[in-house]
Amino acid sequence: MVAGNEMEGRGSLLLGFRGPQALQLSLFLLFLVMYILTVGGNVAILLLVSTSHQLHSPMYFFLSNLSFLEVWYTTAAVPKAILLGRRQSISFISCLLQMYLVFSLGCTEYFLLAAMAYDRYLAICYPLHYGAIMSCLLSVQLALGSWVCGFLSIAVPTALISRLSFCGPRAIKNFFCDIVSWIAVACTSTQAVELVAFVIAAVVILSSCLITLVSYIYIIRTILSIPSASGRSKAFSTCSSHLTVVLIWYGSTIFLHVCTSIKDALDLTKAVHVLNTVVTPVLNPFIYTLRNQEVRETLQKKWKRK
Repeated sequence: MVAGNEMEGRGSLLLGFRGPQALQLSLFLLFLVMYILTVGGNVAILLLVSTSHQLHSPMYFFLSNLSFLEVWYTTAAVPKAILLGRRQSISFISCLLQMYLVFSLGCTEYFLLAAMAYDRYLAICYPLHYGAIMSCLLSVQLALGSWVCGFLSIAVPTALISRLSFCGPRAIKNFFCDIVSWIAVACTSTQAVELVAFVIAAVVILSSCLITLVSYIYIIRTILSIPSASGRSKAFSTCSSHLTVVLIWYGSTIFLHVCTSIKDALDLTKAVHVLNTVVTPVLNPFIYTLRNQEVRETLQKKWKRK
């Protein structure tokens, strides 16, 4: 049996994805291209919002925060186990830090999406008072609160995992270090870690989901009360991009928490983690550019100037 602090020198092994060499090469190319698209797309949104005066509004301030988060979320999650080979060793401290960053950024995304839903609720349901309510100060407070709450949420599970004891080969059956994988290789009781992780997941997911759900209930009710079809279409277009991202994000992450057994669901959670950490971040920039008329018009103006 090896205590957590004794593992620092011995490290762990990321198993990544098993398969022939051809599969490893295909994964290398696929994830490398998707990573480049994710970073390039989100950085492009950051530059577009920062350099376009017409996009200096709370809605795009939150979008900038989301794009900044996606860059670091993907960077923390896309592992050398995929980019450099099937099996890669990683030190205990590096593995713990990776887990903390990935899950902290994931929790922050929940809160940011909830803040964006609240912003859309105010813009559609109270358009005349939107500027007064959603001030620069409030938007900064909501964004900062999302980041702080996200990073504080995972502090306790990380501390508990660092005190676990492990025995035998510390082979993590995933392409990055996550809470489930640590629980699976632990020798001592993991009830405290599982309970804390479940409570935090429930609080983060349910609270943010409730805010988002209630906001969209009022948004949909307000949109349906608009007499003209063009008015309803215009109102819905302001939140359709955010709604699409919310459905993709919540649909995949909630699925991770309906498994009956943590240790028996590693292969399944690995596939969902790929969707969360690789696929969703690369889709977000395209969703916000293709489905957002204001962003499209701003891009066209800049393109014509060049």
